[in-house]
Amino acid sequence: AYICIEVLIALVSVPGNILVIWAVKMNQALRDATFCFIVSLAVADVAVGALVIPLAIIIDIGPQTEFYSCLMVACPVLILTESSILALLAIAVDRYLRVKIPVRAGMDVQGWDGCAGLGWMCSELGWMCSELGWMCRAGMDVQGWDGCAELGWIQAPFVIKCRFETVISMEYMVYFNFFVWVLPPLLLMLLIYLEVFNLIRKQLSKKVSSGAGDPQKYYGKELKIAKSLALVLFLFALSWLPLHVLNCITLF
Repeated sequence: AYICIEVLIALVSVPGNILVIWAVKMNQALRDATFCFIVSLAVADVAVGALVIPLAIIIDIGPQTEFYSCLMVACPVLILTESSILALLAIAVDRYLRVKIPVRAGMDVQGWDGCAGLGWMCSELGWMCSELGWMCRAGMDVQGWDGCAELGWIQAPFVIKCRFETVISMEYMVYFNFFVWVLPPLLLMLLIYLEVFNLIRKQLSKKVSSGAGDPQKYYGKELKIAKSLALVLFLFALSWLPLHVLNCITLF
């Protein structure tokens, strides 16, 4: 049943997000910073469907494999999750700036694609730098060693039954992945969207003359976009927070 559900998610996720990327590419009206980060988010979702889900099925089967090979199978989901969170945070900041500084509405997407790429680099570097110590810890838990080699690497390859919890320690998932990479950005995005809605409400409540309808139209459009993006954030949090809460319960 688990494998069938994963395959179904992949079959829906990959074509749907490819359509999002194609729509942004073909529609000049969508060439702004927000949709640049939405494309980055869609790329991450395509990678989840095309790469992470097949790897998750492999881990669910639990084949016998070398430790580092299993680690490479388990890590893409962490990198893609962190990249998605950074993309969502960038979208929230962009919408805040568009409401706070309306003149930004006419700016093009040049330079923002570099920010999206930077988000991917940060997610990969964040995982690599933090994982060294916890990977060493996981290796000791598996093989019972008293210590690790220099730089935190395990001293020799060994074969294990490949499971996510075998190569990724629960301390890493809770203390770094959840308390550093997931929870603070989600709380920050919540505050940003609350401020966005507050600013829009203030602008829409202002009395304008009959010939000054543009501000009302602009902020009305921003309100609709902000509601849609806030819904995306809510669904993302709803999808991942239960897993992180379960990890906390397991650890503590």
